[in-house]
Amino acid sequence: MKQDSAGKEAFISPPLAMPFYLQLGIWFAEREAGQTLLPARLLAWYPKAAISSGVLEAMIATSKDGLSPRLLQVVRLQTSLIVACPFCIAMNSVDSEADSLTPAEVSALQGQIELDAVTTFTKRERLAAEYARLISATPLAFPPGFVEELTANFTEREIIILATTAAQVNYWARLIQALGIPVGKPARG
Repeated sequence: MKQDSAGKEAFISPPLAMPFYLQLGIWFAEREAGQTLLPARLLAWYPKAAISSGVLEAMIATSKDGLSPRLLQVVRLQTSLIVACPFCIAMNSVDSEADSLTPAEVSALQGQIELDAVTTFTKRERLAAEYARLISATPLAFPPGFVEELTANFTEREIIILATTAAQVNYWARLIQALGIPVGKPARG
C-alpha cells in the first residue's frame, strides 16, 4: 500500500515501472500541481485509463472558456463538498483565497447556511452551486422551474461547461475514493 505524508494508505501502491510517456505526463502534472499526485501514479497500472484521465484533466474549464475563475471555483468546491471527497476538497479549495471565497460563502457551500443567505454570491454563482449539487445527487433530479432559471441565466455553452466541470469532479471523487487515496497536501497555497 502507498502512504501519504500523514501515514494513511491507499488500497494499492503505484507500479514500480511505468511507460516513459506516462512518467513524462505525471511529471508535468505534478509540476503544475506542486505535489505528488497519487491518483495519476496509481492509474499507471492501466495506461489507457491514465491517458484518458489525463486528457480529461487537461480539458479542465478555465476562465478562457468564458466563465470566471471564481464561478468555476464555486462549482468545483461545491461538487467536492457534496460528494464528500477530502482529497477533492483539498485540491479544489486551494485557490479559494485567490478567488475571494469568504468564510460565509464556504459555509454556504458546506450546507451550514443557505446559499440565498450569502449576499456576496451573485445570482449566477448561487445557480451554479445549486446546479453542481443537483448534478452530484443520486438520483439525478431537477426541481420544477430550475432548468428554466438555469437557461435564462447561462448560455448553452456555459451550461455545458458547468455540467462537465461538476461531472469531472464527480469522476475524480469516485475514482479517488474507490482506490482509497488519502487526502494529500494542498497543491498550491
